[in-house]
Amino acid sequence: MSFKTWLRNGWLTSHKPSREEIRDLLALADRDLQACRTPNLAVDWRFNIAYNAALQAATAALAAAGYRAAREAHHLRVIQSLAFSIGADSQFVGQFDAFRKKRNLSSYEFGGGISDQEAEEMATLAEDLRRRVREWIKKNHPQLS
Repeated sequence: MSFKTWLRNGWLTSHKPSREEIRDLLALADRDLQACRTPNLAVDWRFNIAYNAALQAATAALAAAGYRAAREAHHLRVIQSLAFSIGADSQFVGQFDAFRKKRNLSSYEFGGGISDQEAEEMATLAEDLRRRVREWIKKNHPQLS
């Protein structure tokens, strides 16, 4: 698989990113990384905010690569695209996707299913991804950094 295959399948659309767009997406990730560390915040919210930080960082990488995810299975495509954009390994992508599924269950089916450990793991993943995306953009798309 490749971005070209995904484009033919209709899973992506071509996109011309701007420096401002990338800056804004990474700023959202930074904001959410800070917010997920707010003392006394409910564990479900900490997890969801950290998840959103990671999703914004992944969206920035996809945009920098010249694409946007289609609406159908949007989060899944953004997460899986990390293998093509920043070269994330299958373990990293799999962990992020497992958190996506956990978030969906917690948000839409039953609350209270997130542990403190999972919230911390999600925040750690988001921080790592934010750093990796920033480095990848600087190296591969310096005009956007």
